[in-house]
This record gives sequence, C-alpha cells and structure tokens, in this order.
Amino acid sequence: MNVVAPYADLARPADRRLARLFDLGMIVAGSAVVGLAAQWEVRLPFTPVPITGQPFAVLLVGALLGARRGALAMVTYLMEGVLGLPVFAGGAAGVANLLGPTGGYLLGFVPAAFVTGFLAERGWDRHVLTTWAAMALGSTMIFLCGVPWLAGFIGWEAALPAGLYPFLVGDVIKQVLAALALPGAWKLARAAGWTRGDA
Repeated sequence: MNVVAPYADLARPADRRLARLFDLGMIVAGSAVVGLAAQWEVRLPFTPVPITGQPFAVLLVGALLGARRGALAMVTYLMEGVLGLPVFAGGAAGVANLLGPTGGYLLGFVPAAFVTGFLAERGWDRHVLTTWAAMALGSTMIFLCGVPWLAGFIGWEAALPAGLYPFLVGDVIKQVLAALALPGAWKLARAAGWTRGDA
C-alpha cells in the first residue's frame, strides 16, 4: 500500500518551518490527550493494573498523528510523567511508575502508537474493518509489553488473569468505537474537499 497523509496533516502548513512547529504542537497535544485520559481511572481489587482511558487515547493519537509523531507523543508523555507531571493513571508521577508492575504497559504505548499510526498511514483508518484491525494490533502491542513485565512481579500464572483477561472486553469495545469514528471523519474530510493523500 502507498503511504497516505495522517489525519492531522489536514491542517499541516506547507512552509517547512511552520510545519515543524505544527508537528511539535501535535506531539505535545497528543501527550496531553493521553495524560488527560489517564485521569479517568478505575481500580480493581485483584490487580495492580487499573482501567483507564489511556489505551484508547494512545491508539487514537497514533492513528491521527501517524507513526512517527504518534510514537514521539508517547515518548513525550512518558518523559512528562518521569519528570514529575501528574500525567500517569490517577494523577501519579515519577520514574517509579515505569519501574513498577504497570511499567510495561506504559512503555508499550510507544510501539502501540507507532503500529497504529503506521497502519493508518497505509489507509487502514479509512474503513471500519481495517480501522478495527489497526486498533486491535496496536492494543496487542500494549499487552505484549505489559503482561510479561507484570509477570516479572507476580508470576505468569497470576499475570494473565490480573493483566490481560479483565481488559479484553473493554478493549474490543474501544476498538469498535474507534473503528466507527475514524472512517466517518475521513468521509467528512473528503466531503470538505481535502485532496492531499488518499482521503
């Protein structure tokens, strides 16, 4: 598939210097979206892994910004949290969050945004089924990083029921919501006359 412009490039300036400022702004904005989504938190009594809005925000940011900017937004988000900004789940901050049981999930945000953005740049976010597939693959990256990391603290026997199974249904619901929303956004963009890339 050919690479197409991410959704964020609808407003990207043609001037190179302005475009760089635009990219920086999108990266910071993407990190802020994930930080805000992290403040919606539900703690479960049987696992150190909370339910938050972060994964949904990570996948959307990746799809909207593309692979490079999406991944950089996640790196920025992690740096903000390590430096003391209260952007982790429930307003937490500090490097201990990356080193603790849920650190693998946080680190998994980077490849998740990259994979989702990579697929979106190849047109996967233009149709419902492929959007769902891109979101599912991005979500898989979070679990591939998070569950083994968690297993290092509580063992594999406990890691799956504590760090994977309780979140699968919620993740599928979020993926379906994104799969319904993004193709509709591209249809509106096309109706508005945007012609750069394969809108």
